[in-house]
Amino acid sequence: MDAEDRHAEDDRWDRSGGRVLMAAAFGILGIGTVAYHYLEGWGWIDALYFSTVALTTVGFGDLAPTKPITKLFTVGYLLTGIAIIGLYLDHRLRRARYRRARRHRK
Repeated sequence: MDAEDRHAEDDRWDRSGGRVLMAAAFGILGIGTVAYHYLEGWGWIDALYFSTVALTTVGFGDLAPTKPITKLFTVGYLLTGIAIIGLYLDHRLRRARYRRARRHRK
């Protein structure tokens, strides 16, 4: 396998890995939305809003979990969700740097 074939294979793997991470990021957002809708009884928009605000670590404070089970869910949700989103953003940045470096080498 020559260098060009390895680059093509790496690029395919890179794209598929990015898709998996993006799906995981949207999936965790969806899980949070559904959980807060049912656990706290919030409307869909409020549940999505809180999930997004929490995962982006903005934390406006206008909505907050009130039930002990929801507070426990939030701890796991934030630790998992922030890690997934961090991995996705790291993947995107690395991919952009890799493509820029390849353009400069040519």
